[in-house]
Amino acid sequence: MAAQAQEIPAEYQSVLKSLGRQGDFKAGVLKINVPRSDLKVTVDGVATPTPFGFGGWLAMTRGDDGMDVMMGDLVLLEDEVNPVMSALLDNGLEVTALHNHFFWEQPRIFYMHVHGHGKAADLARMAKPALDLIGHIPQHQPPSSSAATPQQGKIDTARIARIVGHEGEQNGAVYKITVGRDDLTVREMGAIINARMGLNTWAAFTGTDADAAIAGDIAMLESEVTPVLKALRASGLDVVAIHHHMIGSRPPIIFLHYWGRGPAEKLAAGFSAALDQLGRHK
Repeated sequence: MAAQAQEIPAEYQSVLKSLGRQGDFKAGVLKINVPRSDLKVTVDGVATPTPFGFGGWLAMTRGDDGMDVMMGDLVLLEDEVNPVMSALLDNGLEVTALHNHFFWEQPRIFYMHVHGHGKAADLARMAKPALDLIGHIPQHQPPSSSAATPQQGKIDTARIARIVGHEGEQNGAVYKITVGRDDLTVREMGAIINARMGLNTWAAFTGTDADAAIAGDIAMLESEVTPVLKALRASGLDVVAIHHHMIGSRPPIIFLHYWGRGPAEKLAAGFSAALDQLGRHK
């Protein structure tokens, strides 16, 4: 049977007041509403109301030692993803997933799952800077499609390799560095999963020394996710997805996709900073 609404405890009333949000209390859980009623979303040309799948939320419930556990799912535009992520990380909360729920939606919508543990009032204080950004980030205007094609050999690949600490391979206009997770023993159905099977971290560079682009994937243990996120965001690299690639693998591996643009040396340093977090947080 559906949980019945209950009177909201004073502690949780204070949370709603401090966040400036509405919510309800059922089955011992405070549900905080973060709807994107400011957006007009179409999916495959169909106008879709906010409750159709664009009602973000945070939830709190009492855990051990008088502390609360907070989880949530925030509904974000592309330009909101990384500022909101940084605000969450900078204030002590964790980002546990970033993905899409729809195809062919306009505007593009992403879903960010968050986690925290602490006193309810502290969790509200930690979440508020991120919630305050939602709906208030200027939207990026994409450049014209006439952008010049990056030319092969314009990046000092030897310098990138020195910064990252690993050699890469040139493939046309792209220089790609792939780093395995030889420090881990990952098995799936009895088979050893190695770098060739997809257990690897990589970075692809293209462009020029002064104006390069980077994209890649980072393979992480669960304990490494937050340190890697912080390293990437501190380096100005954008996180575009957090998810898994394998089911049944032990230990579980989380994968993170990222993107950035700027001087090649700066991008390489950002990737290197993320690599430095691997193997340190087991």
